[in-house]
Order: sequence, then C-alpha cells, then structure tokens
Amino acid sequence: MITHAFFDVGGVLGSNGWDRTERARAIAHFNLDEDFEARQLELAADLETGRLSINEYLDSTVFYRPRSFGRDEFVNYMLAQSVPDLTCLALVQRVAERGRVRLFTLNNESDLLNQHRITTFGLERLFEGFLSSCWLGARKPSRLIFERALKIVQARPDQALFVDDREQNIQAARALGIRTHHFVSTEELEPVLVRHGLL
Repeated sequence: MITHAFFDVGGVLGSNGWDRTERARAIAHFNLDEDFEARQLELAADLETGRLSINEYLDSTVFYRPRSFGRDEFVNYMLAQSVPDLTCLALVQRVAERGRVRLFTLNNESDLLNQHRITTFGLERLFEGFLSSCWLGARKPSRLIFERALKIVQARPDQALFVDDREQNIQAARALGIRTHHFVSTEELEPVLVRHGLL
C-alpha cells in the first residue's frame, strides 16, 4: 500500500524553471557573455541547496560587470520561465481529493524559484509539504535527500511512490526501495496512479 507520494515539480507539475533550455533563452534574450553557462554551472549546486542566495548567484553569473538591464528585470524573466502543467495538476488534484495518500513535492530548486512555483502553480492546496533541495541541503540524485525526505514525513520506502522526469533521480530513489515512475506524460502517469491505488 502506498501511503506517501512524492512529485517532482520541474518537468512533471510544470516546465523546468531554470534548466539548460531556459538559460539558453536568457542568454539570447539578454545577450549574455559566452561564459554565463560555465559560471552558473559552478554555482548551481550551492544555489539549489540554499548555500547561496539569488543575489550572490546573480552577482557572479550576470552582474559582475555593468549591464543594460537591471536585476529585477532579469529575475522576473527567470520566474516567467515557470509554466504550470494544468493537465498534470488536475490529475494530482484528483489524487488529493481522493485522500488515500499524503502528497509532497520533492525537487531540486533555489529558494526564490521554489516559493514562486508553489504560489503560481497553486501547489499549497494540493500538497502537505514541500521537500526542496534548498531547504533540505541536499539535491537529487543524492541518496541523502531521499533519506531526509522519508524521515521528515515518516514514510517507509516500500510504501512511498516517487514521480520524476529524470532517470538518474528515479534510479537513486529505487535503490532505497522507493517505488518509482519515470514521468513522460500525464496520460502514462494516470494508470500508474490507478495501479497503486491513488485513484
């Protein structure tokens, strides 16, 4: 019996918020230097695990020299890349209304983006809690984030279901005994939820 279900946010409940594709758009839109991607990759782990603030991140990746645009304009552009998947959210709402399992998000995200998506996607009405890398100090596919998530919600691995769009994250969860589903589409997810008794 599944008692707890964990859903990734970016790539499942909505678009990836600040992934390679979104960053490429920002590079073109703001005409950023060629080294932006290298700079951001050096800092991504610290940003997503809460060791670096958004302002510190931007100081090192964008505003280390004068720009023709401001910090607020860039941040607003970052946040605008987050688009909810209304079809998947409607499916999760059905699960929440059924009330058979406790629902949580489990994602890699900076604090700023995480808070924005919780509010913009209306996640607070669907999920009991938000287990994000920025607040847990670890990120997927690290074993540590899954162990911490399970302890926080007091779930047994074999009674937990984890839905994510990245195979490496799925493999890490499965290695702990968590039941998993590699998300490709809402249409494929629905029968999985039915099979596990969530719908």
